[in-house]
Amino acid sequence: MWQLLPPAAWLLLVSADIRAADLSKAVVHLDPEWDRVLKNDRVTLKCQGTYPVEDNSTKWWHNGTLTSKQTSSYLIADAQVEDSGEYNCQTGLSAPSDPVKLEVHEGWLLLQTPQRVVNAGEPIQLKCHSWKKIPVVKVQYFHNGRGKKYFHHNSDFRIPKAQLEHSGSYFCRGIIGTKNESSESVQITVVQDLESLQTVSSFFPPWHQIAFCLVMGLLFAVDTGLYFSVQRNLRSSEEWRDGKVTWSKGP
Repeated sequence: MWQLLPPAAWLLLVSADIRAADLSKAVVHLDPEWDRVLKNDRVTLKCQGTYPVEDNSTKWWHNGTLTSKQTSSYLIADAQVEDSGEYNCQTGLSAPSDPVKLEVHEGWLLLQTPQRVVNAGEPIQLKCHSWKKIPVVKVQYFHNGRGKKYFHHNSDFRIPKAQLEHSGSYFCRGIIGTKNESSESVQITVVQDLESLQTVSSFFPPWHQIAFCLVMGLLFAVDTGLYFSVQRNLRSSEEWRDGKVTWSKGP
């Protein structure tokens, strides 16, 4: 079948493949930026990409299924648990975006953070979010079960420069009305960024250089031991008679 295509059709197919390969990916942004929300929250997903002239239509996928939404913004006015999952978008002149995951939880309190994997030196921001934004007082943030920060009124907890020891499990607790409520735990991982790793490694030789030095030192020690052993054997084979040296002949 493919052999029967005329040259013009082949050119169209090839040019279409080239255009598809040259397209940049669309990007999905969350507004607000949290990927973990509570039931009944309002969430907007925005698709950033390149559009043809006079064509602002956008394709949206939810968990791999094409939706009926065709606007650049995907509004979830009253989030429900079934709205959880992965969202992708595509514009007329862009490739499909990478998936963005949204989690809708039920409960009174939810710990929110912009990112759960943080480079060392970057800030960590935590928010103790309440259902329908009900006022919360006596808010406390915990790290690996230990209290880290206390606020009489609800406020965000911020670590300006994350270190490796800041990795671990975080949750928040506060008073809503007369109830003492706690959020679920969130795992945050602090990683050493590539630039820092390269800076640290510049102060230390590669492992193969260290191994080479160790082997050379070992060989030097063995060679020195053999040298002194031979010298002792030569001295023990000498026999002194009448002030003259007589060599004993071996078998």
